[in-house]
Amino acid sequence: MIYSQEVEHMCSVAKGPKHGPAPIPEEGKWIMAKEIKDISGFTHGIGWCAPQQGACKLTLNVKNGIIEEALVETIGCSGMTHSAAMAAEILPGKTILEALNTDLVCDAINTAMRELFLQIVYGRSQSAFSEDGLTIGAGLEDLGKGTRSQVGTMYGTKAKGVRYLEMAEGYVTRMALDADNQVIGYEFVSLGKMTDFIKKGDDPKTAYDKSVGTYGRFAEAVKYIDPRKE
Repeated sequence: MIYSQEVEHMCSVAKGPKHGPAPIPEEGKWIMAKEIKDISGFTHGIGWCAPQQGACKLTLNVKNGIIEEALVETIGCSGMTHSAAMAAEILPGKTILEALNTDLVCDAINTAMRELFLQIVYGRSQSAFSEDGLTIGAGLEDLGKGTRSQVGTMYGTKAKGVRYLEMAEGYVTRMALDADNQVIGYEFVSLGKMTDFIKKGDDPKTAYDKSVGTYGRFAEAVKYIDPRKE
């Protein structure tokens, strides 16, 4: 250790109370985190790229400083999906400090990693008060039975009004309008369910019919429109 001349000539003053780090809530315990291995938690975070044309939702399950589980969901950029494939392979097994300093290729994924790092080390994880935290696999449960991201895609103009394109239930095929041309419901097809039916042996038409559902007062509509063509 090299000290300047000014510091060398100073007299020593005894240090009083030893103030350790403030304890943070982690998986049902209060932890005074001093090293990376002291950090555990399950949390989500959002990242965005520099031009802000795409976003990433990142979910991490960290145990003793090590990322044991990672869920990477992206939207808005085709290159980002390929970066997500790399990130999902790269992140598990790394410490959160390693992951913070790893090039995850996509700005949005890197930003999401930064935001999650801050949440976890400040004790703001979703599992902060859950004893022993969440099991490995909890991130996958976020996707539901169909193991698909929940996506909402809506488009609207002043001249022509709103168009529902994608709901959490699935791909919107028809919108239901009342006598005043106001939306009162919609029809959708669950692409995840349809694919599963086909994988089990159903022909595409049967699988499609079994995956169609409606929401709202769909049956009471005066008019139905295809949101992508009408």
